[in-house]
Amino acid sequence: MIIEFRCEREHARRWMDRETLSVDGKDVPVQIAWTVTAQPRPGGLEALFELERLVLHKGKRNGVGRLNVIPDRTQAHAGTADVVVDFTGGARDPKCPARLYLRPLFNGTAGENAALAAILAGDLPMIEIVNDVDGAVLDRGHPSGEIAAGLSGALETVMARTLTMVAAILSGRPRIVPQLARPAGDGTGRHPAAHVARGLAVSIAKEIYRLCCYAPHWHVGWRFNDGPGVWQSGNLSGPGWNVLGDPGHRFYADPFPITWQGRTFVFFEDLDHRVGKGTISAIEFNDAGPVGDVVPVLEEPWHLSYPFLIEDDGALWMIPESSTHDDVALYKCVRFPDKWERHATLLSGLELADATITRHNGLHYLFGAWRDGTGGYSDSLAIYYADHLLGPWLPHASNPVLIDRASTRPAGNFVTIDGKLWRPVQDCADGYGAALALAEIVELSPTTFRQIVRNAIKPGSVWPGRKLHTLNRCGRLEVIDGSRVQPKTRAFASRPPSAVLPARANPSTVL
Repeated sequence: MIIEFRCEREHARRWMDRETLSVDGKDVPVQIAWTVTAQPRPGGLEALFELERLVLHKGKRNGVGRLNVIPDRTQAHAGTADVVVDFTGGARDPKCPARLYLRPLFNGTAGENAALAAILAGDLPMIEIVNDVDGAVLDRGHPSGEIAAGLSGALETVMARTLTMVAAILSGRPRIVPQLARPAGDGTGRHPAAHVARGLAVSIAKEIYRLCCYAPHWHVGWRFNDGPGVWQSGNLSGPGWNVLGDPGHRFYADPFPITWQGRTFVFFEDLDHRVGKGTISAIEFNDAGPVGDVVPVLEEPWHLSYPFLIEDDGALWMIPESSTHDDVALYKCVRFPDKWERHATLLSGLELADATITRHNGLHYLFGAWRDGTGGYSDSLAIYYADHLLGPWLPHASNPVLIDRASTRPAGNFVTIDGKLWRPVQDCADGYGAALALAEIVELSPTTFRQIVRNAIKPGSVWPGRKLHTLNRCGRLEVIDGSRVQPKTRAFASRPPSAVLPARANPSTVL
């Protein structure tokens, strides 16, 4: 198979400079057919991209920088491609012999200008890949922009995830085309210069903030609830939430509670801001709340977070996130709660965040936020299945099964209510970890997947934190997490790790 990218010569970007596209693990040859530019770009756009490169990206080149075209190396030979991917807004040549002609659309319109217009209106666009012959939508997704710095970073993120979707289509695996709401934007459509100026100002403000405060600073919320909880109410109402105290220079996130051998502990990510690497710690709870000190339970040379726990075959297991190490590892508890040994590698050679397992119709299913080395970290869902916890784990027929920043990334344990399977998901539409959503899984098999988001939960008066991205329950104990402003001048103030702060205290304490 040979793939042809049709691109505008006058607006050649560095992301176009490739000789292959990875499709299902194989490098497929790519050739470029340069077309005459039909859509002029806003004046000064390239200069603005260069300014962002110097200021926002610390001088590092990114994928939307200008590419010096080398015609002899990149010009396609007409009629030699099996697949054409047309990134322009121009008309398709009806005589093109390619067996498949793909056209990316951004909020329903083709061409880079459409992607830029969506970004300038205040949001990343919904991406659709259509068969340009009959107009059929072959895939649809909404990228996350948690690492998209500035206008250039946003455009690079959009194009990176577009290539993810193209590769998925060309893999030949069946695609699940979800129904997604097209973002409305704010309707203002800023001029690129105003957009970049605002982005630079925000970047400077963030740098000043980081000089004064630790960011982000996550904290764990907990409460005892004898009645229906968040899953039943669809919100955070009920008994008041408490905040698990931390030393200030460390934050706690991703709480997972469990009762094992007659004792209840909450396990969580424990990150020291001074080191910038997460470990896993735990604290015991009794009927009154947390008791004793925070106990370190697992550390590796790489970052760990999201300590998913599962009981299987009479043993307790943990799968902490280790996506920076490019694997999904299984640890066995050999002494509860503080001694764990690496037992097996379930998956390797991939970035998979927040791995979460459920049992359904006789199989184990592992969900995780997947990334192919580019784009955001929270928009692509991959599923794997196995007969047993130790595997072998096989990929779902349609991986990635979903590309949607608002309903992809796992946010805690699956639950079954009235015979229906549910999962909490991170809603990253307003940024990473901004809110939670509760999704009912209505189809799940090695070849199918469909979920429906039933409830959206955001921070508010009963949880006065700035974010919300994990939800779990063990018996009466419910736990969530969020973030607050943590001034560095207060970070070293003496505070016992097991201290409890009322969630409805002075907002400056918990925001």
